[in-house]
Amino acid sequence: MAKKKILVTGGCGYIGAHTVVDLMDNDFEVISIDDNSKSTTLLLDGIERITGKTLKNYKVDLKNWQDTRAVFQENPDIEGVIHFAAYKAVGESVSQPLEYYENNLESLINVLKCVAEFKVAQFVFSSSCTVYGSPDSMPVTEASPIKDAESPYGATKQMGERIIQDFAKVHDTKTILLRYFNPVGAHPSIEIGEIPLGKPQNLVPAITQTAIGKLPQMTVFGANYDTRDGSCLRDFIHVSDIAHAHTLALNYLLEGKNQSLCDVFNLGTGNGVTVLEAIKAFEKVSGEKLNYVVGPNRPGDIVAIYANNQHAVDSLKWDIRYDLDEMMRTAWAWEKKMAVDGGYTNQQKSVLN
Repeated sequence: MAKKKILVTGGCGYIGAHTVVDLMDNDFEVISIDDNSKSTTLLLDGIERITGKTLKNYKVDLKNWQDTRAVFQENPDIEGVIHFAAYKAVGESVSQPLEYYENNLESLINVLKCVAEFKVAQFVFSSSCTVYGSPDSMPVTEASPIKDAESPYGATKQMGERIIQDFAKVHDTKTILLRYFNPVGAHPSIEIGEIPLGKPQNLVPAITQTAIGKLPQMTVFGANYDTRDGSCLRDFIHVSDIAHAHTLALNYLLEGKNQSLCDVFNLGTGNGVTVLEAIKAFEKVSGEKLNYVVGPNRPGDIVAIYANNQHAVDSLKWDIRYDLDEMMRTAWAWEKKMAVDGGYTNQQKSVLN
């Protein structure tokens, strides 16, 4: 029987690449669209080393309707789309709101137009816990209220979800929104991991780059929040667990198990960890003492959020395999792998600097 062909947008990115590997490991044929504006082709080599398969990536800007449509024309047998491709740095979205609204919404609309025209039956959307804004109570469930977004990035995810919900009402495509919390770590093979653009916007790459000397010091943004130790509290989840949830979500749709036109799932561990606790976990696993200072609160950050993940565990049969120590261990191993032989490769330097 022919393998089902799945299009992953943003397949060269951090979560996209891990999901490509998980899909290939579960006998799907995968193609990717990624313009590499916020990613590098470096992870394509890692995907091939892990799976023994080459990922076909179309270097296409999804804001270009004709180029996007051409990929669907060339692949009329696409049975499902997993849509990652988006700008995703909260802080950057505050300073560059128009770029975020333009990229994240235009690209989604163009992909959905193709999904409708080419009658693609399954669509999975990479959403975010930022859609909950600053929650009134925790853990947040899928039924928690959608409050005002704290950043333009979060607003694009809220708008994206609404677009998909309205789309699903008038098209035959079955859809799922996956709201992830804070993906971290690297594939257990240490062949793929996170490669931030410029100075890292997310906590764990900032930790590992500081520990290895790429950054002289890292800043903890705020220590006066109403949490256990004053630092922000988040739900960190290993990227490979997030990736596998996408395969499960796709199979859930393929098997006709969806309960509505647009099902929603939280993807988190269900455990809140503060920024300072995450730093301590890294120091324990790595044996490195981290050079950090406490700075001012960062615009766009919420105080605390963590998931109730019972719906995904029960309905998708999602099994979380990696704990916080393993998240930190694999992230550190990946950082050291990138810095092997005394420095970053030229390609990594061009992305990181």
